[in-house]
Amino acid sequence: MDGSNSPKSMRVILAQPRGFCAGVERAIDIVERALVKFGPPIYVRHEIVHNRHVVEDLRARGAVFVDELDEVPDGAMTVFSAHGVARKVENAAKTRELPVIDATCPLVAKVHAEGRRYAGQGREIVLIGHAGHAEVEGTIGQIDGTVYLVQTVEDATALQVQTPEQLSYITQTTLSVDDTRGIIAALKARFPAIVGPDVRDICYATQNRQEAVHHLAELVDLILVVGSKNSSNSKRLQEIGAELGRPSYLIDDAAHLQAAWFEGIRTVGLTAGASAPEVLVQGVIEGLRQFGQVEIELLAGTPEDVKFKLPAEVAEV
Repeated sequence: MDGSNSPKSMRVILAQPRGFCAGVERAIDIVERALVKFGPPIYVRHEIVHNRHVVEDLRARGAVFVDELDEVPDGAMTVFSAHGVARKVENAAKTRELPVIDATCPLVAKVHAEGRRYAGQGREIVLIGHAGHAEVEGTIGQIDGTVYLVQTVEDATALQVQTPEQLSYITQTTLSVDDTRGIIAALKARFPAIVGPDVRDICYATQNRQEAVHHLAELVDLILVVGSKNSSNSKRLQEIGAELGRPSYLIDDAAHLQAAWFEGIRTVGLTAGASAPEVLVQGVIEGLRQFGQVEIELLAGTPEDVKFKLPAEVAEV
């Protein structure tokens, strides 16, 4: 990377909070503890969290990531990812008598419970989320009843349901708060009787990181988001920065920095998605030094002290 056209010095403002959330820390901790307690290999259905570096590190230590349970040998210790799984996956594991540790984020599990409660009241359910995302597939598969998936305001406006007077909505936890509010408003305009949790199901960590990007955008010329391309919450951070009029880039690590981005840029905002480790953020700071001197500032932000209880299977490791 050639930094010859870049400024001689840059101010880098670090978002607060950024990086790992409590659900991600818990999920990674579960796999690490399982490796210590039971020894490798430990089989993990889907990526434990959506970060390439985290997955590669755990793979090097003996975790085996699989797409489906039929790839897991009989009797092998199995972990369900933080995104949650459908009931049919849980039942398949029980049928095979696989030893399972469930690393589903407690906030995702809360959405599952909410959806089941609404379904138990005879309601049809609208799930606001992204098609194909592991969390969305798991949530739909946890609910007995009709679930409609909407991704945009246009989807909500065009939605046809069977029982408009008996309708509820729930949300994927890692969406953009601003986008979700618009979709909820469209659903309420079309189906006045619909009930749901406003944006409360979007997890605290997602909301805090999105709020920090809003603050960054007021102070910086450019925003860098550290996170993997398949991380929904990381992509939302990059999109929010761009929507607020700041060039915004989603990068896995420092290797993806491009000198051309920083021509004429004096102030850079730096954040990380909830599944990105802090070591990658520090690596990006080091990577920026090739373009000139770097001055670090810390953005004031919402402190996070949430800790989620570990499953009994690994709590004592």
